[in-house]
Amino acid sequence: MELLILGLVLFVGGHSVNLFANQWRNSMVEKVGLLPWKGLYSLFAIVGLVCLVYGYGDARAEGVYLWQPPVWTRHIAALLTLPAFLLLFASQIPGNRLQVATGHPMYLGIKLWAFAHIIANGGLHDVLLFGTFLIWGIAGFAVSRRRDKAAGNVREYKGLMRDGITLVVSLGAWAGFAFWAHAVLIGVPPFGA
Repeated sequence: MELLILGLVLFVGGHSVNLFANQWRNSMVEKVGLLPWKGLYSLFAIVGLVCLVYGYGDARAEGVYLWQPPVWTRHIAALLTLPAFLLLFASQIPGNRLQVATGHPMYLGIKLWAFAHIIANGGLHDVLLFGTFLIWGIAGFAVSRRRDKAAGNVREYKGLMRDGITLVVSLGAWAGFAFWAHAVLIGVPPFGA
């Protein structure tokens, strides 16, 4: 469990610097330069992700369970991840309707993904991992929306083509992950019995 916690601190903590310590981040960029800062940031993210993956696997093997969710919650979680994928890809394709409407669809997608996994998994490690991401998604969305409002940021809608690309890419990625990659990478088929 310690490795999972370290991974969360490094990965989520590193991704939170811009949210909660933006002035410190800017001063560090001025001191060391943008490229060295990005290199250090990437190193933290990679080390954090590796610790998360191995720490979660180790904690899952220990099997400390708080509750035993019914099998049907896995199916609900798999379906909830569909809009989570849509929101995730909406954050990466500029000018689509979801990005314009929400401002920060990635945080909304993270919240939905985390919530879906909390209801489908009853382990202490699940609550720790997905609960941390849920809280981070809530906080990140609130902070980012507040900043946008204060700065007067408005995103420009660039037409149905962007919406179509977002939808097609999201559906394809979700289907690939839900019906193949999740079982291969995580070891659990979302629509399995």
